[in-house]
Amino acid sequence: MRSSAVDKGLRTGVVFGIVIVTMFLIGFTVTGAGLVGKIFGVQSSYSTPPLVFFSIFMILVGAWAGVTASPRPLLEADTWNRALLAGGSSGAVSGLFSAIIGFLFGELNSNRIDPRTYLPSVSPESIKMFLFDQTPFIGSLLMFALMTGSGLAAAALSFYLRNNGAVRSSLRKASESVWDSIRSERVSNIIQNKYTRYASLLAFAAILIILPRTWGGYWNYVFGTVGIYIILGLGLNIITGWAGQLVIGYVAFFAVGAYTFALLTAPEPHHLMMNFWVALGLGVLAAAISGLLIGLPILNLRGDYLAIVTLGFAEIIRILLKSDLMTPYTAGPRGIRDIAGPTILGKSFISDVDFMYLIIIAVLVVTFLANRLQNSRTGKAWYAINLDETVARATGINAFASKLLALSLSAAVAGLAGVLFASRNQFTGPDDHALMVSINVICLVIVGGIGNIPGIFLGAFALKGLPEILRETENYRLLIFGVLLIVMMRLRPEGFLPAKRPELEKASVQNPLGKEA
Repeated sequence: MRSSAVDKGLRTGVVFGIVIVTMFLIGFTVTGAGLVGKIFGVQSSYSTPPLVFFSIFMILVGAWAGVTASPRPLLEADTWNRALLAGGSSGAVSGLFSAIIGFLFGELNSNRIDPRTYLPSVSPESIKMFLFDQTPFIGSLLMFALMTGSGLAAAALSFYLRNNGAVRSSLRKASESVWDSIRSERVSNIIQNKYTRYASLLAFAAILIILPRTWGGYWNYVFGTVGIYIILGLGLNIITGWAGQLVIGYVAFFAVGAYTFALLTAPEPHHLMMNFWVALGLGVLAAAISGLLIGLPILNLRGDYLAIVTLGFAEIIRILLKSDLMTPYTAGPRGIRDIAGPTILGKSFISDVDFMYLIIIAVLVVTFLANRLQNSRTGKAWYAINLDETVARATGINAFASKLLALSLSAAVAGLAGVLFASRNQFTGPDDHALMVSINVICLVIVGGIGNIPGIFLGAFALKGLPEILRETENYRLLIFGVLLIVMMRLRPEGFLPAKRPELEKASVQNPLGKEA
């Protein structure tokens, strides 16, 4: 039993040791310490944060390793010795990795060898911080002791909270009492009361009206981008989340909508100068038609083959937009400028507040339509195709027509997002429609909860809003994307807010006496 605890601790320690070494080599230990300081309200103007914040950051990492290695209750015969052995060994191994890397780079720094020639993020200041501003030997020992102690303490605390009957009982009673109060008849009546719903809607509408006027231009731009990605996520969720067809080249429909609107409203290259609302409808229609045309020959494909074909379609669109051949028609690599904004009764609405309102309205409309589609017969047909297309065909569902409809609607929503994007920025170019846009949308759908509308909102805020709030992590965005996807696939493969399985509707049957059975 002890050997199994040690083995688990060693495996956990190796994983966290590799993570710590990687964070040190890419400079994330400095970033992490800065984030800890930001939590405490300290904005450091120096390149390296104070040592106390770095120490807290490393203690948190060591504690995470200890909690991960700590035995789970009710799975095996848990004892204090096993918990301490697992937590101590995980902390010691991760501390050993940290001590070795710190000692090696400390020696390089002592000999005036600058590692930034090969590792730009490893500066002499970050090495000194990693060694607690001590000599390489003393700093390595301190790092080893810190990681071992934090892993040991966290494992012991985790084991106590998990296995202590009194603590578990009190937590269970507290949660049950809260849940019972929520489910009580009085609270339920208040929630279901129509006046309560009206008051909630009025409060929500007031918040949506007030916030854009108080955020300022920068935050209106940030949350406007989040809103556009929510629309994109809701559109991709139709074809991928509900119909189960993997479309990687989703950005192509985004580009069709943006460029159609830009060509119809911009003074160059064609000087059509069409009305905003007419051009918006034509942009959405053009995207829907492109989805229909690309879907006709490819929707008999499945899985990876469909994903590769849509990826090729997106790359064809991007290359054509940048090519010299299409420059007279699409303005080529330089893009299209001076794209028109919305007008109502001859009055222009192009300020950041006006566009924020327009994006909010678009998000609400698309969300409402998506919710109606999900609960419709068409949505249930998509769900059946997603589960098993062969069985869905056997029940009478026209799978090809259903998938074609899903792709067309999904493309139309992407076209709407493209129109809003181009109009808000008053510019669009080929670089705005790179493959990374599709990757971002796929990530937010997966992370939030594929097939679930609230999950799309959560994923968009997590992947597009948080990087702007935590500007220190901007350089590590792609790394965080990859790590987040790996963690989600391991721990919550269905996303933070997984979609619920639809319930069967019980049909009422009339008996001969005229009463429902």
